[in-house]
Amino acid sequence: MAILSTDALTLKFGGLTAVNGVSLAVHRGEIFSIIGPNGAGKTSLFNAVSGVYTPTSGAILIEDMNSCRRISAALIFGLMASGLLTAFGFLLIFHIAALWHAVITARFVFRQSFDWLGALEAIGHYAREQPLQTLIFPMLLGATTGTLGALSVWRGSRRSPEVCASFGLSRTFQNVRLFPQLSATENILIGMHRRLSSNFWSSLLHLPGMKRQEKTSKAKAHELLAFVELEESAERAAGSLPYGYQRRLEIARALASDPKVLLLDEPAAGMNPTESVQLMQLITRIKERGITVVLIEHDMKVVMGISDRIAVLDYGNLIAEGTPAEVRCNPLVIEAYLGTGAHSE
Repeated sequence: MAILSTDALTLKFGGLTAVNGVSLAVHRGEIFSIIGPNGAGKTSLFNAVSGVYTPTSGAILIEDMNSCRRISAALIFGLMASGLLTAFGFLLIFHIAALWHAVITARFVFRQSFDWLGALEAIGHYAREQPLQTLIFPMLLGATTGTLGALSVWRGSRRSPEVCASFGLSRTFQNVRLFPQLSATENILIGMHRRLSSNFWSSLLHLPGMKRQEKTSKAKAHELLAFVELEESAERAAGSLPYGYQRRLEIARALASDPKVLLLDEPAAGMNPTESVQLMQLITRIKERGITVVLIEHDMKVVMGISDRIAVLDYGNLIAEGTPAEVRCNPLVIEAYLGTGAHSE
């Protein structure tokens, strides 16, 4: 079963097509690698999947989350309609007592038909008598409130890194992005913020629930540090750690959000052979925890050694997909990496 999939995903930057109609399906519990020459569109694909970029077209699905929610004419119309309806609502609230008296009380007679035409005329007469500001102010206030409210709902439901994280997708980046002055433990605690339930008041007042959650979070942070074999560096500043340790710490921070899918963007970049072997072992242990791993990597020893399936991109196009053995012998892959006379020119 696909836990993460793309359907004809396209990402363009002006006239440049970074990802061109790529359809992939990542199965639950596998290590899925994406490879290709520099500039093939691998990181752009990651950025689209993780919500950093909005796809130009196509769709991304993280289990039941459809991703491609974009600003469109229908969305703009919906925001305007919401603002207009709220504006009339505010206008009615501001004038409800006077309108009720002018329209209903003055015209209602028990057991006689209501004079609807006269009521409409009374509303028009009432509106003409009101100072302009008493009509414009509630309309503007209502329109602003309604539009901002609808926009807030849309932003909360659209694809973004925060929404992706809440649906169980976490990632690392090509360049290490830690908080260098904070300790290793504190960096991991930051990665847990999407899963914490304490709020401003519980933190300010140090309520028992917040204290329990803080204790549990620290215990989990130390468990993750032990998992990536960094428990002895728990209190060291992240910026003082060796490069390989920083890579593992970044992976631990990504795991802190309890992801279903972990995206690793060139985790072996800059590592020596020993560190690469340790990384392979770590990724295998992550898979054993039931987490699906999607990997971008140039180190073919790492890719071929741990991948269940591999997809190959070239100039934004998907040119091959299959097991390591199938991809290794694919002539299109060989051409993309080694080139021919025509290709290299």
